[in-house]
Amino acid sequence: MGISRDSRHKHRHTGGRRNIHQKKRKFEMGRPAALCKLGHKRVRSVRGRGGNMKYRALRADTGNFAWGTEHVSKKVRILDVVYNATSNELVRTKTLTKNTVVQIDAHPFLQWYSKHYGIDLHKKKKGGKEEDTEEKKSFKVLGKQQARAAGQKIDPTLDDQFQTGRLLACIASRPGQSGRCDGYVLEGEELAFYKKKLEKKKKN
Repeated sequence: MGISRDSRHKHRHTGGRRNIHQKKRKFEMGRPAALCKLGHKRVRSVRGRGGNMKYRALRADTGNFAWGTEHVSKKVRILDVVYNATSNELVRTKTLTKNTVVQIDAHPFLQWYSKHYGIDLHKKKKGGKEEDTEEKKSFKVLGKQQARAAGQKIDPTLDDQFQTGRLLACIASRPGQSGRCDGYVLEGEELAFYKKKLEKKKKN
């Protein structure tokens, strides 16, 4: 029969078997896992108990990701699945679940940073003279940017990622329930933890 979430079929804590006195109920019903994959957006709606709707994301390739320390979020492309604590099988099949570590496109954040602080993170470390192709800004705008940049400090690990154009991020939403694939950019101790995990995985 279908997937059921009842506990009548389970043994007692002492190990004894239970006598089943009733059949399966609709409110105990379960459904197959969505197993959302990386690909062109495909969402299906599912009617739940009480007429509430769930949205099954079967494929997803974009999401809103927040950069916590800068208090900004951008819609970005998800490029790859790199780590999942549950199983390496979910990484191999590029399955998107809550708490999956993914690589996202850094360019929307680079553009925002350049506009907000007047600093181009992508060109910052490149040597040699560059052509001045920047648009002209008023003294008022330049003054604002310089004031913001004065107290600005970026995490060196995050800065290295900006050079590659890819950022490590974590999915915080549940794609199989909400139909969305949103999350946050990894920073600080959490970023160090996952980088360590990825290096260990590469060695093996």
